Amino acid sequence: MGVRERERPVGIFDSGVGGLTVTREVMRNIPEERIVYFGDTARVPYGSKSKETILRYSRQIVRFLLTQDVKAIVVACNTASAFALEEIRHELPVPIIGVVRPGAKVACAATKNNRIGVIGTKGTIASGLYTELIRQIKPDAEVIGKACPLFVPLVEEGMMKDTVTEEVARRYLAGLQEQDIDTLILGCTHYPLLRSMIGKIMGEGVTLVNPAYETACSLRTLLIQEGLQNTEPLAEGENPHRFYVSDAPESLIGFANSILPVNIENVQKINIEEY
Repeated sequence: MGVRERERPVGIFDSGVGGLTVTREVMRNIPEERIVYFGDTARVPYGSKSKETILRYSRQIVRFLLTQDVKAIVVACNTASAFALEEIRHELPVPIIGVVRPGAKVACAATKNNRIGVIGTKGTIASGLYTELIRQIKPDAEVIGKACPLFVPLVEEGMMKDTVTEEVARRYLAGLQEQDIDTLILGCTHYPLLRSMIGKIMGEGVTLVNPAYETACSLRTLLIQEGLQNTEPLAEGENPHRFYVSDAPESLIGFANSILPVNIENVQKINIEEY
C-alpha cells in the first residue's frame, strides 16, 4: 500500500451533528488521520424513518464520500448502522464499520450480571440489532432497550445541562433503573454528551458504554489490518479535515466548535439528492 493511499481521508457520516462525537474520538485517538465528515442535516432525524428510506439516504451519502477519495467509511449513526450497514457493505470498494458492533462487544465484556440496557432512537431500538449482536457474543444476556427520542433535539438545542433535560432523562431511565442492569449502552451518537447526567441518574453501579470511543478504537484496528493507517504526521498549518452538510452549515459549525478539539470555520453545503 503506497504512502498516497494511506494519506487519504476517512469518511464519517451521520444523520446530523451527533456523529461529531465519533469524529471527536477519532481525532483524539488517531490524530494523524484526515477526516471528511458529512451530516445529513436536511433529513435528520433518521430514528423515526423506515429502513428503505435510511438505506436510500445511506447509499447517497456513501456515493458522495467516495467522490472525496475516502479510504474507509464510518457510519457514525446508530440507526443507519442498524438498518443499512450490512446491505451496503458488499457494494463498496472500501472497508466500512458502524457504531453498533463495537459498543455491543464492550458491553458484553463489561457486564457482570448479564443484564445490559440500551438507549437509542426508536429506529435503533425497534431494529433489535444491539440485542442480536449482544446475543451472538453472550447468548444468555438479557438486553433491555429503551427509546429516548427527545434526547437528540435537547442536545442539539445545547440543553445538555438543563433541568428540563434532566427531568426527561429521569422519566426515560426510570424503567431501566428497575431492571437491575449493570451496563448501559449510549446507543445514539448524541447521548455521550449527556453522559454525566445519565451516569448521575443511573448511579455508580451501572457502567456506561460510549460506542463513539469504541468505534474510534475499532477504526484504528481496521486501518492497521488493511495497511491503511496514515503514518505521516499531519503538516504544520494544514487543514486536514473537511465538513459537509445537506442543510444549515452554521448549526454544524456551532456544535462542532463546542465539542471538537480543533476549530472549524468552514462547512460546505451540498445537494445530497444529486448522488
